[in-house]
Amino acid sequence: MLSVICCNVCYSQLNTARLTAIGRNALYFEDYVLSIQYFNQVIKVKPYLAEPYLYRAIAKIQLEDYGGALQDCNRAIENNPFVPGAYYTRGYVERQLEQYDKAEQDLTEALKFSPDNRIYLMLRSEVRAGAERYSEALEDIDFLLKKEPLSASINYEKGVILFSMQDTVGAEGYFAIAADNDRQNPHTWSSLGLMNLMLDKNDEALTNLTKAINLGSKWAGDYINRGVLYYRIHNYRGALADYDKAVELAPNDASVYYNRAILRSEVGDWNRAMDDIDKALDLQPEKTEMHYQRGIINLQLRQWQQAIKDFQKLIDTHPYFLPSYYLIAQAYTALDQPQNAYRYQHKAHELEEKKDQIQQHLDTDVQIAQDQPMTKDRRREFSRRAAQSGDDNLAEERYQSATRGNIQKRYVDVVSEPMFALSYYSKQQTLRQTNTSHPTLEAINQIHTLPAPLRLTLQEVSLTADLVEKHFEAISNLSRKIDKDDNDAMLYFARAIEFALVQDYNSALEDATRAIQRQPNLTLAYFCRATWRYKLLEYQRSTGEVQDVEYNKLAGSDQRFQNITFDLIMRDYDEVLRQQPDFQWALYNKAGILATQKAYNDAINAYTQAIEIDNDFAEAYFNRGLTRIYIDQNDAGLQDLSKAGELGIYQAYNLITRLK
Repeated sequence: MLSVICCNVCYSQLNTARLTAIGRNALYFEDYVLSIQYFNQVIKVKPYLAEPYLYRAIAKIQLEDYGGALQDCNRAIENNPFVPGAYYTRGYVERQLEQYDKAEQDLTEALKFSPDNRIYLMLRSEVRAGAERYSEALEDIDFLLKKEPLSASINYEKGVILFSMQDTVGAEGYFAIAADNDRQNPHTWSSLGLMNLMLDKNDEALTNLTKAINLGSKWAGDYINRGVLYYRIHNYRGALADYDKAVELAPNDASVYYNRAILRSEVGDWNRAMDDIDKALDLQPEKTEMHYQRGIINLQLRQWQQAIKDFQKLIDTHPYFLPSYYLIAQAYTALDQPQNAYRYQHKAHELEEKKDQIQQHLDTDVQIAQDQPMTKDRRREFSRRAAQSGDDNLAEERYQSATRGNIQKRYVDVVSEPMFALSYYSKQQTLRQTNTSHPTLEAINQIHTLPAPLRLTLQEVSLTADLVEKHFEAISNLSRKIDKDDNDAMLYFARAIEFALVQDYNSALEDATRAIQRQPNLTLAYFCRATWRYKLLEYQRSTGEVQDVEYNKLAGSDQRFQNITFDLIMRDYDEVLRQQPDFQWALYNKAGILATQKAYNDAINAYTQAIEIDNDFAEAYFNRGLTRIYIDQNDAGLQDLSKAGELGIYQAYNLITRLK
């Protein structure tokens, strides 16, 4: 499938180690389909290795192909039964498939190699809890707590287990420890707030849920639960705002619409309440209890026949629920049908007279009439939330060197706009006004030596399997052309771009350098070389690895290696600006790198220069605002965020609210 793809050398025959490294690059940058293609090539040539199967399994896990991942884990263990990570990964897959006994066996096997491994023990504890063997799950967690009594994640997991054992008070205590030791994590405050709510500590629940939301919680449950609390204290405006946000975050959650319908009914907004209750029933038609609230709304809207249908639906399911009989009678009275009205009133009186005999049914059905927002099955809902949090933590710890968990949790990536890059593909930012055209870029696109127009983009697109095939073929074709004409700078530049698209940044850098040697005024080659070198450095810093002979000479000291690489990156951006002083994206990227080095004042100056070139540079305002806030220039920072919001980065408004 993937023939000759680099520099007239067949990767699969001559350098499987480099192929594996590039595959791990792609895995790190979330190009899972591409990474699988690389590991496939290694497996074709060396099927006896364990490593490519293990990495391919990790890629498949991210794509939720658990069956394929399980097969790859099996093969990795067959090839080398002495790799604890393979047992751990297989245990993780089996956990996802709810094969708890098998998962425990694999994790126990992994622990034979590394008895004190925190990650292995935490996952085994979670597996044991999933199998409802809570005492054994606590053994693993308590073992870890002896070593790390203040660990937020370990205390959090113990809280989850205790909650599963219905020990809400105990769970609350451990969530409190977790929150106290990880005060910037919305998950811990969310869980503590939920425990407070369940224990009717409403003031504490409101405080802690608000902390979770202010820290950026994206879980709709936090807004639902705070909305419930606002409802109880008659803060209807606050409750409605929270339900609106919950709908935005969880548009397929029936309880969100039901809660909002209750609230809208409370304030007499009957038509919108009807819209919400209809949506809730569309999403969860088996919840016949919701017909009671819809029946009440229909009565208010004088839709008598519809109200009768709703109450009758409820009676069919809950025949001892007396309010439905009286309300149907009310609807029939409005329709001037006294006989039908009397029939339902009489039935209700009969049930009341027999209430001692049917008290158990009455106690059950009367709960439907409570005029409170629906909070769903909190135990089930929290368990799902806890699993979500657990998965996030596992991803962060498990893939420290190779997957998105590590990337997503890094502070710069979360809060800042990313660097600009040149690519044939991009995702459009329709709301933003940032200019992405320049005469230099237009000139190179007009000579039609590249297969498609180059674009400046913040969001590079991951390649599909078909596109991967297309770009490998393009590399082979360009290699043949270079064999015939070794002096054409554009051929090398074109091939460099192809290499970058398939995440082979070492080869891309080599070709960019060759292009520059042949055409020193090729401005875009300097820009690309700086951007690619930074991407490669970013990966190497996160993994602690140096991937190529070219860099090994510099790697005696990690810090020295990084300093030299940063210097090379800055030189390239400076050369871009020497040739094209108004190429603002070089200033923007340079500023981003300076910020990562904590050279905040220099970064602010570079962002300012970029803004002077383009006064509508939304991303530069956004990042300059954040950088100013880092050094306590809050007023100026908020002004920049406001400008960024004005120019289309709507996330800035959320930050402004939180920072104020």
